[in-house]
Amino acid sequence: MKKKLLWGAVIALFLAGLVWAFWPSAMEVEVAQVMQGRFERAVQEDGKTRVRARYVVSTTVAGRLARILLAQGDRVQAGDVVAVVSPSAPALLDARSQAEQAARVGGAQAALAQAQAQVAAAAAALNQGRQDVLRNNALVRQGFVSAAQGESIRLAEQLRGSELAAAQQAEQAARFNLEQARAPLQAYGLAGARSGGKGEVTVRSPVAGSVLKVLLQSEGVVQAGAGLVEIGDPGRLEVVVDILTEEAAQVQPGTPVQLLNWGGPGVLQGKVRYVEPAAFTKVSALGVEEQRVNVITDITSPPEVWKGLGDGFKVDVRLLVQVEEGAVMVPVSALFPVGARSGVFVLDAGHVRLQEVTVKARNGIQAWVPEGLAVNARVVVYPDIKLLDGAKVKVR
Repeated sequence: MKKKLLWGAVIALFLAGLVWAFWPSAMEVEVAQVMQGRFERAVQEDGKTRVRARYVVSTTVAGRLARILLAQGDRVQAGDVVAVVSPSAPALLDARSQAEQAARVGGAQAALAQAQAQVAAAAAALNQGRQDVLRNNALVRQGFVSAAQGESIRLAEQLRGSELAAAQQAEQAARFNLEQARAPLQAYGLAGARSGGKGEVTVRSPVAGSVLKVLLQSEGVVQAGAGLVEIGDPGRLEVVVDILTEEAAQVQPGTPVQLLNWGGPGVLQGKVRYVEPAAFTKVSALGVEEQRVNVITDITSPPEVWKGLGDGFKVDVRLLVQVEEGAVMVPVSALFPVGARSGVFVLDAGHVRLQEVTVKARNGIQAWVPEGLAVNARVVVYPDIKLLDGAKVKVR
């Protein structure tokens, strides 16, 4: 009897050992928490700054250019003398040259008329924008319009003010261009006005700003229309970035923009002003031809924050093509295909449960899951291909 009991105990221990040896052990997994917050999907590319209104000051006559004393960065006011050209008298008195110069005067007059019309249109738009702001403020106080809508209308009114200022500068530039076109005729009494004396023609700055580049510094002979200096206001910068056309289709005027790695602290904010209507072909670093289009962005952060920026500076541009507040998000590394949908493994009391989810959008790091998951639930990231629904797991 004792021998039977002993053998029974040995067999029981042997069977228990087999069960323990072949019992499936818990698989180690990494988990992440389902979060709720701001979801952003962005297009990021390298961009560069440029002066919004750049003017190339050129000579309207052929002759000998005196050495330009201006240097890059010098401030100039509208009407300041930029250069002095001593034209060749025979060339200016030639009938053909006179006719050509008269045609330039006519073109400059037409450009001035066009600029004046643009100023009138911009002034009317600004006046309408101010009326919209007044009406909107009343509606905000009464609670009929949200504060966000009110801020959008105020921003539109500020942009119209900037457009009016740009139009006024363009008008002033057109007026000075007309004066420059008349100067060769005036110098020889052909238009009944002043000249620089001794046949000299003074080339003046059409606007106030800074010298961005001196195109011709040394004394020498120049032809009519030769560019002398570039002038602009470095305090009025815009950012240009070229992106793929399939990405540009998602960008609209007003799209929020973040400017990173610009050389200063923090992130600058901006808004897309417009997307150029025509694309161009660009060869990538890998030798692949791509269709790209330029996107022009205004910097909306206060100018005193980015005063260190200048013309032609490199910045990283992040275009926020999709923003959702209060979105339920999971890491994209937790998703895997389940038929035509996506799924995740949800941690549940030491086991995993397969949960199919609907993915609304993803940004390379996180996925927006509007339904199927609870906030603060834990999901398995980088799930092993051997992991099955209901399997026992252990968190690393």
